[in-house]
Formats: sequence, structure tokens, C-alpha cells
Amino acid sequence: MLLYFRGCTAREKLNSISKATERILKIAKIDYETLEDEQCCGSVLLRTGFLDDAMEQMNGNLKDLEGKTILTSCAGCYKTLKEDYKKYLGVDLKVIHISQLLEQLIKENKIPLKHKDNLKVTYHDSCHLGRHAGEYEAPRNVINSISNLVEMENNKEMARCCGSGGGVKSAYGDLSNSIAELRIDEAKETDADLLVTACPFCKLNLSQNSENFDVLDLSEFVLGYLDSEEEELK
Repeated sequence: MLLYFRGCTAREKLNSISKATERILKIAKIDYETLEDEQCCGSVLLRTGFLDDAMEQMNGNLKDLEGKTILTSCAGCYKTLKEDYKKYLGVDLKVIHISQLLEQLIKENKIPLKHKDNLKVTYHDSCHLGRHAGEYEAPRNVINSISNLVEMENNKEMARCCGSGGGVKSAYGDLSNSIAELRIDEAKETDADLLVTACPFCKLNLSQNSENFDVLDLSEFVLGYLDSEEEELK
């Protein structure tokens, strides 16, 4: 059975993301479970230099994670569970990001979608999912299955950061906001109708610094364009 690891931000601050993801899983008839007492994956501790605390946190999670296929909404969780648990604990977990699962479900026609020819969407690459984990195409393929993707000037490995990672938002709030505002300005320059990202951290910071410009998580975006017959199953 699939374990849906929601992540702190999608679980606590932006639960519209976890709700959208779970609804899509149910519509696709995928059996899954969540952890009743889900803990942080350890990413924030790692990124802010608390290695010993991070390793204690990661070791404490292993009993719930080993031997399962883990789905994540959060790019930071994906990078941490997939790469850092192996690097620091020697544990090779099987992890899939929601963008990768959505791409697969669309290819298999398990979540029929409505295509909007006149809808223009731009995509923000999360640092963790993009530069760190090397996943650029899955979210773009998902977006293109629904709408017309228009790229920002800085994209893929050259994409600007949202300003939220690495503890910057907590320690340097003004700097974090100014970085997000630059990214929003760049998104608006594409003349897109909305901005989609595949990381709850990115959505949180970009949406807090966006005025009159919609920012959605990829799961929220997909749920909004499910075929009408599938909508009735919600």
C-alpha cells in the first residue's frame, strides 16, 4: 500500500494541498494510508545546520517508512527522504513525488482531465525538486496535459528561488519576501493566467507575496480540471 507522507506545510499550514492530493488518490482508486502521528521528515533541521537533531528525527521516522512506497507533496520531503536518508542513515527508501505520480496517472488515463486551450500557466521550479533532485519534466508534462505552459525567463536549473527554503523565511523575513516578489514579477511577465508550483513551501511564500495573481500547488491545479464525470465521484 502507498504511504502518503503529507509533510509539515501541507499537513498544518496549507492543508488544501493534502486534501487535493487525497481526493485525487481516491478518484484514481489508489489504496493509500497516512500516518496518524506524522512527524517532520527532518529537512528543516538539516538545511539549518542541526545535523545531530536531524539524524535523531530521521531515525525516529524509520519504523513508519521502511518497506513502503512513499508519496510526498513536498519537494523538501522528497529530497530528504529519497537522498538524505540514504546519505546519512544508509537507508534506501522508495519515494515518489506527487508530480511523478500525476504524470503516470494521466498517461494511464486514470484521472481524465479537461484541456483548456486558452489557459496559460507558468511553472515555478522548486530548488529541492529541480536543482537538487533533477525533476523538471514531470510537473511540466502534467501542466501541458491541461493547459498551455509558458516559461519564465529563468527556469529549470536557472530558476530563481522562491525565498522560503534554508530557514531564510524564518531568519530573514524581509529578504525572503523580496525574493518572492521578484519571482512573482517574473511570472507576471509571461502573461500567464496563474502560477503553479510543486512545493508547499514555494506556494506559501509566493502566494503571500502575490497580489491579484493566483498561485496553486500542482495537486490543486489538477483537481480543478478533472473531467466532469470524475468530479461527481468526489
